[in-house]
Parts: sequence; C-alpha cells; structure tokens
Amino acid sequence: MDGRNRRDIRPGLEVDIVLKKDQRSGKLTRGVVKDILTKSANHPHGIKVRLTNGEVGRVKVIN
Repeated sequence: MDGRNRRDIRPGLEVDIVLKKDQRSGKLTRGVVKDILTKSANHPHGIKVRLTNGEVGRVKVIN
C-alpha cells in the first residue's frame, strides 16, 4: 500500500519514508509513525509524517 491517502496512515504503523535529503536518490528509511504532519486528505508525493526517532519524510510504503 502506498502512502498517498491520510486515512491509511495512523500512529504506530511501520512505514518506509523518503527523507528530504534523500528525495533525489529515493533512499527509503523505515520507522514507526509518531505524528501525521500533512493536513489534507491526500498528497501526490505521500503523506508527511514524523517517526518515533524524530525523522520527518513522506510515506512511500506502508508495511
């Protein structure tokens, strides 16, 4: 499942995100969602979240 719809993402889910610094390479970072930062119902590049380790990025894969 991809991470473009806010309703599919909730705190506690394990996800793969792309950090801002990794957008060119597309490198994924795995973590657990702490906060959902995107307010809109969906986003074409993925919903922006904060992981429990403090990293912020856009969800690409919901595990």
